[in-house]
Amino acid sequence: MLLGCIGDDFTGSSDLGNTLTKAGMRVVQYVGVPDVPAAQDVEAGIVALKSRSIPVVEAVAQSLAALDWLRAQGCTQFLFKYCSTFDSTREGNIGPVAEALADALGATEVIVCPAFPATGRSIYQGHLFVGDRLLSESGMQHHPLTPMSDPDIRRWLAHQISGTVGHVPATAVLGGVESTRAALRREAAKGHRLMVADAITDADLVTLGHAAADHLLVTGGSGIAMGLPDNFRARGQLSETSGAWRAQVGPVVALSGSCSTATRAQVTMHAATHPSRELTADAVMSGEVNADTLATWAVGQPGVPLIYSSADPDSVAAAQAHYGASALAGAIETLFADLARALVAKGVTRLVSAGGETSGAVVSGLGLAQLEIGPEIDPGVPMIRASDGLVLALKSGNFGAADFFARAAAMMEGTP
Repeated sequence: MLLGCIGDDFTGSSDLGNTLTKAGMRVVQYVGVPDVPAAQDVEAGIVALKSRSIPVVEAVAQSLAALDWLRAQGCTQFLFKYCSTFDSTREGNIGPVAEALADALGATEVIVCPAFPATGRSIYQGHLFVGDRLLSESGMQHHPLTPMSDPDIRRWLAHQISGTVGHVPATAVLGGVESTRAALRREAAKGHRLMVADAITDADLVTLGHAAADHLLVTGGSGIAMGLPDNFRARGQLSETSGAWRAQVGPVVALSGSCSTATRAQVTMHAATHPSRELTADAVMSGEVNADTLATWAVGQPGVPLIYSSADPDSVAAAQAHYGASALAGAIETLFADLARALVAKGVTRLVSAGGETSGAVVSGLGLAQLEIGPEIDPGVPMIRASDGLVLALKSGNFGAADFFARAAAMMEGTP
């Protein structure tokens, strides 16, 4: 294994796997820290954790355990993957995990770049934009677990770490690889170890990846990995082979727990032409709904049935105030985990999941150990094979076109 990756959620990890697979690496995504060695032909291993919203000390401990396993597989470079909207609270978890990994590796120059231009995320002057809006005006300020109220990634990161934050400006990145490396060295000389790097286009991300060829640790969204495979390729370390993807037919169900603006629009569009069932907070907390009943309903429906709890920000806030944010989130995730098991037990062979926490619950509920990364559905969202009889699509909340649910179901069965 050459590149060892640690993802802070399951959808983001599959997004990263998609990026690396398209760039020519043989990739396997592991669910949690494995207890056995990786296969010999794996070139990039991704340990997918569910550490984005847990207490900081637990996130750090899990990430360091993942690092230990990846180092034991022979990795020579490591990547910490987080969301392209830098989802975190003022206290963490991105900064503390990045610092802990840097400490463990002795890394002195660490790029911080969540940009993903293909989905509208760009960084300029250290500020994160979603499309033409600052992050804090994009809808992410209403996120129920990690509301992003400050678009200045330098300032937000500084709240989370014990060190200081550097900046690699767009002018340096646009100047090419050597210009970028010089900027990184200058920031390191000032005493900065974590350095927020501007990136406006995919070409900027490739430049950053090439500039980080000798870095022990890189951090960012999946886009930061675009240029990394080239570094291994230049050393003649890639096999340049990949397995053929197989379509999967059979019953399909879509699940959504994301409350993002994009997902709510996708839910509205899909529900207009497909069977759908909403899970309200009251119904979940009262026990009015259960996994077996929902699964029975879903497998009896035509088309691509959708079960969702994707509410608007005001409804989410009211429900959290009434039931408690942690209690409500835990109950919904538990229901989705139970539902995933019930659906597969009833013969469902394709599952589409929207939302990082929801997808984490689905993967954990099914007890999956490792996942094969397949072709891309929409930017950042690949198909994933869990077994010969089960294919998944795990979508981050803000990703995907308006018709994502139907598109994913069709592509899974081999329909263009």
